[in-house]
Order: sequence, then C-alpha cells, then structure tokens
Amino acid sequence: MVGALVHEWIAPLGGSENVLAALSRLYPTAHLHCLWNDAPDRFLPETVNESWLARTPLRRHKLAALPLMPLVWRYRRAPARYSWILTSSHLFAHHVQFPHCTRDTPKLSYVHSPARYLWTPEFDPRGSHPLARAAAAALKPLDASRAQESSAVAANSSFVRARIRRYWGRDAEVIHPPVGVHRIASVGDWSSLLSEQESAALAALPADFVLGASRLVPYKRLDKVIETGRLLQLPVVIAGMGPLAQQLTAAGRSAGVPVHLTGRISDALLFALYQRCRLFVFPAVEDFGIMPVEAMAAGAPVLANILGGAAETVVHGVTGGLADFDDEDSLRAGIAAALTCGAIAARQRAMDFGEDIFQQRMGAWVSRHTGEAAPLLTAAAGPGAQR
Repeated sequence: MVGALVHEWIAPLGGSENVLAALSRLYPTAHLHCLWNDAPDRFLPETVNESWLARTPLRRHKLAALPLMPLVWRYRRAPARYSWILTSSHLFAHHVQFPHCTRDTPKLSYVHSPARYLWTPEFDPRGSHPLARAAAAALKPLDASRAQESSAVAANSSFVRARIRRYWGRDAEVIHPPVGVHRIASVGDWSSLLSEQESAALAALPADFVLGASRLVPYKRLDKVIETGRLLQLPVVIAGMGPLAQQLTAAGRSAGVPVHLTGRISDALLFALYQRCRLFVFPAVEDFGIMPVEAMAAGAPVLANILGGAAETVVHGVTGGLADFDDEDSLRAGIAAALTCGAIAARQRAMDFGEDIFQQRMGAWVSRHTGEAAPLLTAAAGPGAQR
C-alpha cells in the first residue's frame, strides 16, 4: 500500500517546499498531491498530481482561488488506494479527502500555520485584502471543523502549536522543519566560491556591518535592522528585493546609517554575508524562521524577535540575543547578549535543525500514528535540504 503527501501548491522556493522535498525523500514511493505545481523541475512530473485549478488562471491569483480551495481539496482524485495521508498545510491541505479512504485511514497533518489569511491577518498583509476578509467569516468555522479530522497534528514550532490550540482546539507535537545547516557549515569560507561578479559585489560592501535579509515588505520590519545599525554605529547591509527599497534607503539617511541594498543574491553570497557580518538581525515575527538558523550554521550571532519561532532556535546569550524591537532598552540588551556569542556555539546549535534530525522525528511520528515501520533515513541532499 502506498501513502500520499499533500501540499498546498509547489513554488520554486520556500520553506514549506523544503519540507515537502524532505518528506518526499523520506517517503520516495508516496504520491504527491497539490493544487498546482510551479516548480516542474523540482519533483518528477509523473509523481505530482495537480488539481483542476492548475488548468485555470486562478493558479496565478491565490486570493481569488481561496474560496474554492476547500471544495477542491474535498474531492481529490487518487490513482491508488492510500494506506496513509500526510499533509503539509499552511492553508487548507489538511481538508483533503480521497475516494476509497475511510475514517480509519490515518490522516496526519504537519502544520506550518493555520491559515494566516484567516486566523492571524496581523502577521500576513494578504489577510487584509477585502476578498480574504469576506471569505474569513465562512471559512473559519469550516477550517476549525475539518481540522478535527486529522488523526494527529504536528506543528513546525511551539509558536504555531499555541496557534493550533487557540484556533482549532487541538494539541500538536512540535517537529521543527529541516534547514540546510550541514551544507552551510561544510564551507569554511563561502566567499571563495563566488563568481567574479559576486566577489566584486562583496568587496564593495563595508568590512564590518549589520546584516538583514528577506523580502523588502512591511511585516519583515527591516527598519529595525537599520535601528540596530544606528545603535551599534555600523553600516547596514540588506539582502533581498521588494517594494520598500527606496523607503529603507531613506530611513537609513534619516538615522545617519549607511544602508547597502544588494538586491536578489545567490545562496553562496548570502552565506558569505552571514560569515562576515558582525550581527544578523531578524526582527520579523515568523512561524519558524529559517534564516536565523542558517546564520547560526555560518557562525553568525543572531538578534531575533522575542516573539515567534526564532525565539525557539536562538539561545539568548549563547547563540545570539532575543529582544522586543519596539523597546529600546530590550533592543540594547539583546544586542549586548548577541555580541558576546561565539561561532562554535552557534554552529553547534544549528545542527539541531538539520534534515537528519527532521527525518528521525518525522519518521517516528508517522510510524507511531500509522503502525507502519519507520522508513530508512536518507542523506540530506538536493534542493529540499537547502533554503
């Protein structure tokens, strides 16, 4: 008997896609189901089963497709009779039903977060869209009801576990997602692997700097990276692209802080920046937060928000500092704690979040709730083991 791995949609990049890739390595014979697949080279096409939404323009308009998604997941076709179902859910994948699967078929849900569009729009600006607000009233009770169908639930952080308890009335086991820490830590000097153009870009940056990295959008709170640079009297380097580029440059001028925006960069250049920065700053409230773990794998001290998943990975005073970024005293204390930390402790902590640890915990969890033997563990390799 074969199992099914169910994911919302497959994007070329993303933390949840890395989880799906790790799951597909752990269960290589499982069938993959998604609403649509925007990364056809990431998984073998013959193993991916898309929904009818993939054949419509709605695949490019997630908010417009939102009201239809619960219905689509409810009536999924299956090429086989599944002995178990494992969903990777951040919206409605846990609603899935297949023909020939009964109430006795184990359906396990690994939850990146209950749908932020619906439940926590303050952490996801898309939830403020009129269409999302209109859909939320009807979809919240449906989502909470269908969450009860899962045989067992796992959360990607204790932060998300609390959200699951609050909105679904379910408890969850915490299994942190995999991060490509072994790959990052295996290279002592990532700058040696850069292209000529990347090497020139790195050389043009300050020798000592505070680093931030993410999409340049409001909820990432990159202005707080600049504030950290002001308190340390250091220039700031921000890696990423987005609509706030001009605003961040202006904020740096107002604060008297030189701000260098790199735009979109390769993994190798990002890892080189982690290795060279005085401090990696992560002000966003995230469900888990991959980048702080990556930075620790590169040996960087991390200053992270005291709220969110990063507060579970960064150890205050050991691998970095935790702070309330809206309280200057707390921010100063977090900076001071982070700057006492060394690279060895940071790298050691990062190893707790490798794909090998994820596979061990996930395999044991699935085995416990399905009665099937835990799978043989595979080496963490390929794109799913990366950021």
